[in-house]
Amino acid sequence: MDLEIGSVFHNGDYIPVEFTCDGENVNPPIFIGHIDPNAKSLVIIMDDPDAPGGTFTHWIAWNIPPLGEIPKGVPPQGVVDAPVKMVQGRNDFGKIGYGGPCPPKGHGVHHYHFRVYALDTVLELDPGASRKELERAMEGHVIQMGELVGLYGRE
Repeated sequence: MDLEIGSVFHNGDYIPVEFTCDGENVNPPIFIGHIDPNAKSLVIIMDDPDAPGGTFTHWIAWNIPPLGEIPKGVPPQGVVDAPVKMVQGRNDFGKIGYGGPCPPKGHGVHHYHFRVYALDTVLELDPGASRKELERAMEGHVIQMGELVGLYGRE
């Protein structure tokens, strides 16, 4: 069974401005259901495949405890102890942690994919790692996946 992923917006709805570069630029809460009891950790990858230069990665984090929620407003640091333990990598803005939707003005509506993966292990990966390094470390360890898509555009 796939993971069930939710937030303060529904799949296919607009992401509230608070969670974008036009607002507070903090991550929305991510609710996770149907986690396999064998899951040792969760990974989140958020990206925008509609970006002008190709898929743009907004957030990568791993070694998240297999709990039902990633709370709103995770601090932008490599190793996070609160509000939930996790390790974060570098996004395509060149920063560690979450970077909210910020599409070019007049570029239409972009689709932001929040993918959560349940792994059968905890990853040995340094804070600030790249998405490619994260995806390599995850290989062979994904036991479940779920996705939530939010929309955002700027006039």
